[in-house]
Amino acid sequence: MKIIRGITNLKNQFTQCVLTLGNFDGVHLGHQQLINHLIEKGKQLNLPTVVMLFEPQPLEFFSPNNAPSRLTSFQEKVIFIEKLGIDYIIAIPFTQTFANMPASHFIQDWLINKLQAKYITIGDDFRFGFERKGDITLLQQYARNHDFAVESMPTFVWNNFRISSTAVRQALLNCDFELAHCLLGRNYTIQGRVVHGNALARQLGFPTANIHLHRKKPALQGVYLVKVKNSCCNQTYYGIANIGIRPTIDGKKAILEVNLFDFSDKIYGQYLDITFIQKLRDEKKFDSLAELKQQITQDVCTAKKISAQLTN
Repeated sequence: MKIIRGITNLKNQFTQCVLTLGNFDGVHLGHQQLINHLIEKGKQLNLPTVVMLFEPQPLEFFSPNNAPSRLTSFQEKVIFIEKLGIDYIIAIPFTQTFANMPASHFIQDWLINKLQAKYITIGDDFRFGFERKGDITLLQQYARNHDFAVESMPTFVWNNFRISSTAVRQALLNCDFELAHCLLGRNYTIQGRVVHGNALARQLGFPTANIHLHRKKPALQGVYLVKVKNSCCNQTYYGIANIGIRPTIDGKKAILEVNLFDFSDKIYGQYLDITFIQKLRDEKKFDSLAELKQQITQDVCTAKKISAQLTN
């Protein structure tokens, strides 16, 4: 799979394609079925498959403080979409200029002239273009006068649940990781590279692997029992994770910190997959570092008991 960053970098990678576009936050089962359908169309027409993503996601651009929490970073989306077998991702920077583009111009200039899409499929609720005036109906109008086909995919349902990014966020908010798994088709994980932190956790006796979230607002907040896989050595560990702004030290930016049980190796620069198993408590501000250390000790004890039960 190849990533094309911006429409200006679309050179001669392909001449025609089949296309879908959207946010694909979470790459949940509904997204997966839409993409699998696109891949089947690509095989039928013998054309490359293209997924167009927007970064930041539109609501993050228009209302950064009120946008929904982010399920997946851009890099995580790329990993999940690549596994499905897509040929190209076109990552479009969502700027004010792009936001001001009329839907008709986007269809004619980008989808028809530049991408030469012969088949386009979108979710039934997807909107695009200035003031969100573009939809499946407008695409169908253009399809009647140009050489391409359009299809709207209905909302997918699992067990009477409408599969959507919103439903996944709500399941995570309710700590219903089993439901989140059913909607995603996999455990909810956060993937990232271990970076250097401020070493405070090490001073408290609980060294942590620190991971940048690459999202303004994560879908989880608090302290969790987690299962961690090191992608570099394929080893798996249990641990506790804190995801939040660390109010005790007046943190401002959300970060993920993971303390691996009975582990002391240096893993800076390595990639971890963190699977969230059970929430232990909300994040809170403590009056002193001594109180924080006491609470972490209790958290680790609780988490080890739970992990021992899971192992047995």
